[in-house]
Amino acid sequence: MEIVQELTQKQKQELEELVTKLEKIKGRHTELVSVMIPAGFNLPTVVRQLEAERSTAENIKSKATRTAVIDSLDMIIRELKKLKQTPKNGLAAFAGNVSEKEGVQDIQIWLYEPPKPLNVRLYRCDQKFIIEPLKEMLEVSEIYGLVVMDRQEATIGLLEGKQIKVLRSLTSGVPSKIRAGGQSSQRFHRITEGLAKEFFRRIAEAMKEIFFDMSKLKGILIGGPVPTKDEFLEQGELVTKLKEKIIAIKDIGYADEHGLKLLVEASQDEISQQELIKEKNIVNKFFETIGKNKEKATYGEEKVKLALERGAVSIILISKKMSKEKIEEFSKLAENIGAEVYVITTESPEGEQFLNLTKGIGAILRFQIE
Repeated sequence: MEIVQELTQKQKQELEELVTKLEKIKGRHTELVSVMIPAGFNLPTVVRQLEAERSTAENIKSKATRTAVIDSLDMIIRELKKLKQTPKNGLAAFAGNVSEKEGVQDIQIWLYEPPKPLNVRLYRCDQKFIIEPLKEMLEVSEIYGLVVMDRQEATIGLLEGKQIKVLRSLTSGVPSKIRAGGQSSQRFHRITEGLAKEFFRRIAEAMKEIFFDMSKLKGILIGGPVPTKDEFLEQGELVTKLKEKIIAIKDIGYADEHGLKLLVEASQDEISQQELIKEKNIVNKFFETIGKNKEKATYGEEKVKLALERGAVSIILISKKMSKEKIEEFSKLAENIGAEVYVITTESPEGEQFLNLTKGIGAILRFQIE
């Protein structure tokens, strides 16, 4: 079974900042150089290739573009020659003229060893840096299928990162328990059971259509009242591949978007390592500490900085709404004393509550400070 390597908060933050920075840089011509070296690839081979590309670049007609490309390649080649071998996960190198003034040259270089193995070998001169292989590393590697149902309706969605997305809503046409006048009890029962079975078949078909080829699908969560969800699973319409993906079956009283949220809440044990749950758990731990043992928690920039300077911080929580400079400053201080860093989004009620209470920064302490 393939083991998916997850990025740490720090790795994700660093990669997001690099991608954002490189995305903003636009060349006037094809003067921005991108080089990708896969994990395990022979470094001297890449150096020889780039030296050959440097010779080819001598033929570029535009003097400004020619100078920018040659200088960028020279800079990358120099840096690569300092390395004994390709880093464990490969290497991405970017260099080019970043000056916004016509006729002014400002060549800058970025060397980046990614947190996951790089599987792409690439050399490109373009008006933009080629960063797609790095952006792919930021994509959520684990997603969960969500299905809530009763006999009248069903909603199919995804838990992706910290977001719950509704993908499809279905209705059954199954009448309520009040039967039409003149119909016998048995005949009414046969009609409703037939409609219910057809509805279950449609749900299974929709799940197959949506989830079957979803490569990053970690598991499926099923919710609904007793015994509807159990009847659906017993009917046997769901293909084996998807049935084997079911990791939680929960009693949920709603079959709409609200039901999806309740299903995620009820399945916390099954998806405890998923991002949304991890974030909510750490924020709840912070609130619980404030409520039960307020001397072991603090918030606000001045108080948290004091606690960091005294080495008292065990866990620091920083809202993503804080400025990039503040996030970097406090993350570095935390790293210096071995404290865990969590960057908290505002995509959950807990994240919003944390931001409103703390103005963006809080900490759980190892010991009480004066």
